[in-house]
Amino acid sequence: MIPTAAEAEIWPALPYAEWKDTLETLHMWLQIIGKIRMRQEPHLNHWWEVALYVTARGLTTTPMPYKDLRTFQIDFDFIDHVLSLQDCDGETTSFALEPMPVAHFYVKVMESLRSIGVDLAIRTEPNEVANAIPFDLDYTHASYDRTYAHRFWRVLLQADRLFKLFRARFIGKVSPVHLFWGAPDLAVTRFSGRRAPPHPGGIPNLPDWVTQDAYSHEVSSAGFWPGGPSADACFYSYAYPEPQGFAQAQVRPSSGYYDKQFREFVLPYETVRKSGDPDEELLAFLQSTYDAAADLGKWNRVELERAPSS
Repeated sequence: MIPTAAEAEIWPALPYAEWKDTLETLHMWLQIIGKIRMRQEPHLNHWWEVALYVTARGLTTTPMPYKDLRTFQIDFDFIDHVLSLQDCDGETTSFALEPMPVAHFYVKVMESLRSIGVDLAIRTEPNEVANAIPFDLDYTHASYDRTYAHRFWRVLLQADRLFKLFRARFIGKVSPVHLFWGAPDLAVTRFSGRRAPPHPGGIPNLPDWVTQDAYSHEVSSAGFWPGGPSADACFYSYAYPEPQGFAQAQVRPSSGYYDKQFREFVLPYETVRKSGDPDEELLAFLQSTYDAAADLGKWNRVELERAPSS
């Protein structure tokens, strides 16, 4: 399927109000697939085992283990708009991504897994959302706009590319660039190497001990969030624990600002999209907010970084 000129736009418009129903539905679909990955993978520090990854066509779980040395994988394809499931023995199946209730998507996924010989169960309660509806009972969220799902993935492609470039400048402990389905957000996280105080938690439908494991060590974390009722799509950057003076730091570009509600720096996606040099705009934001976190937090930057040109 050859994309149209609009579909091939590198930095497409993504106004939350125009695709909120699709985003809310897709969010729950991502949670279902993410929980399958969480069910099958061994636990890693900071919950890295649960994340999804950007691909040339959408998002993937990457290969997951299943009984007797078998592996299987699940992929969202936002070009042909299908969910595909395959295993290492050549079994494969798929179904169309189209408007349907979360409950129907959940049933289709479980039936598709069984058709390739994978039988498993997941907890059906969504995480990190208030007033969560169990997947198998959710007939409220049933929208899927192909255009906006495709645009969302297109933005993830660019964010993934630039986050990886930013990540390469750091030689200390750093996360992969991966999509956490709880928010959902694409994220990359740098670590100072020091332990952090216990995180206070308080995230809806997420046990505090989960958050405390995720933030067991000091971090400077950045990411892309597709938007919500309180704000349109944006890039963000925060530090935990937040060092004194962080909120008052001067960051670049000038359109970046500290959001007191979210306790993080925010750069509106629309600002990046419309700038003359989106790459430079985003990289400046990532670097300057990290500089503030690392300098104010007294990180050992000489041991943790390398020159951007290396």
